Amino acid sequence: MAMTPAGSARVFRVPGGAVELSEFFAPQRTSSTALPEPEPFLRNITRGVLEVLAGVREVDQLARWLTEEPYRKLVTRSNLAARARSARGVPAMRPVHAILSVHHSSPADGVVESVVIVQGPARTRAVALRLEGMDGRWRATSLALL
Repeated sequence: MAMTPAGSARVFRVPGGAVELSEFFAPQRTSSTALPEPEPFLRNITRGVLEVLAGVREVDQLARWLTEEPYRKLVTRSNLAARARSARGVPAMRPVHAILSVHHSSPADGVVESVVIVQGPARTRAVALRLEGMDGRWRATSLALL
């Protein structure tokens, strides 16, 4: 083990080159062959997001399946939805949605881009997700509710 010129990162000498210590503890990419079929995950994460926005699920319950950026966006959006419900005096109620279709493709190994079409009582919406295989499981790295 050695110190870099800046003295901040530790570097291991391994066959084929040096590796920084942070690389061992950073999320490790996972190949599609080592991951489960993405469709059940896409359906479940979509239901979870809709429940968070309806106020019947805590966003922390989805934290393990989201990377930092989509997690923060979901926290912000759920807080806005909670304020809107409070201003109108509407209680949080479990949403009734039907998943009409799930479309997904894989632009690269360990990556899935998808659109989930969801029909609610008032309107039909689309949820766009990008999943990446990290540490042996799917994680949503991008999330948009349209």
